[in-house]
Amino acid sequence: MSTSLRDRIRQRREEEGDDMMLFLFPALSLLDSSSGGEKKQRHAFDEPGAVKVSRLLQGHEKNCLVHFRMEPRIFKALVSYLRTNKIVPDSRVKVEEKLAFFLYMLSHNSSYEDLQITFHHSNDTFHRHINYFFKKVIPILSRSFLKSPDPSVVHPKITRNPRFFPFFRNCLGAIDGTHIPISISPEKASPFRNRKGTLSINVMVACDFDLNITFVSSGWEGSATDSRVLRSAMSKGFQVPPGKFYLVDGGYANTPSFLAPYRGVRYHLKEFGSGHRRPQNAKELFNHRHALLRNHVERVLGVVKKRFPILKVATFHKLKNQVKIPIAAAIFHNIIKSLNGDEEWLDDQPDNINPTDFIALPDGEQANDPGSTQGNALRDAIAQEMWLQYQHVH
Repeated sequence: MSTSLRDRIRQRREEEGDDMMLFLFPALSLLDSSSGGEKKQRHAFDEPGAVKVSRLLQGHEKNCLVHFRMEPRIFKALVSYLRTNKIVPDSRVKVEEKLAFFLYMLSHNSSYEDLQITFHHSNDTFHRHINYFFKKVIPILSRSFLKSPDPSVVHPKITRNPRFFPFFRNCLGAIDGTHIPISISPEKASPFRNRKGTLSINVMVACDFDLNITFVSSGWEGSATDSRVLRSAMSKGFQVPPGKFYLVDGGYANTPSFLAPYRGVRYHLKEFGSGHRRPQNAKELFNHRHALLRNHVERVLGVVKKRFPILKVATFHKLKNQVKIPIAAAIFHNIIKSLNGDEEWLDDQPDNINPTDFIALPDGEQANDPGSTQGNALRDAIAQEMWLQYQHVH
């Protein structure tokens, strides 16, 4: 092909291209003018977030329970507390909305994208207020609503029950370790991988016999043992007054301050249920009654995880905030209990987070530590005293 022929073909293509653009430009102009040339708002809703929160608080109680996991009266009381004590300030966004953001996130494991769709604010707004709760509000509330029991008072559940008194008169409550899923970058994941092979933190929880959570230690990697988490908590301020003790399971060493059950002896309540023989010796009797009391902490954890199933899934937050999620759930659990919030509604309530997202986590673990001489002596003395009374009655 000659050079002149190639030039004529190229010129013809360029002319055809120019003709096409002359056709397209007017069409595009018409499309733009039909939309007014305005940028569309991504989340265009008739109901602002403040109106939605007000409607939920004034509407049917169940709607508030589903959204915020507490009754409207409790939500309002908490708003009043936060505002009166100047823990959360009013601004363009009022305290009611700020609390709603955090509770909805905690109740549904909602991302900032989910919050934008639900409450119609910008991503920056949610990021700022959610992080304010994690950084400022949760530490302040923990000092007011996570309190150790009064060591001078013996709980009525012990004093009024001959199975427990006087044997457990020095018992302050029960302790358990529980794993909470996390998300973390692969290069940092190894220490957080638990016995199930999933990623979690090992959280220590103490409760009293009113089913209030009195202490939470959160942040240890999922590979850490329960005993290690407890030792760390004690080094950072968790104290047991002299002569007092908590009930723990077999994952902990038996000491005068942390009384564990006998190993290799019937322990779980189902092993003493209908159709099973009564305790046959002092160790079995001790284990049975120990299990009855320590069951309080298992009940507490069951209620909190049912109310806030975010504790069963990995979240999108930074690790420093993921660590505070169990503490936040414990605080709100105590507040709800203190204001006589309902728990029975949870029994028939479907999980508001898809159960297929729940992470497989380890159950209780068995420690190799045989315990201290003093702890074993205390346990034997209680068991023998208990057995003597039991034989006399039966």
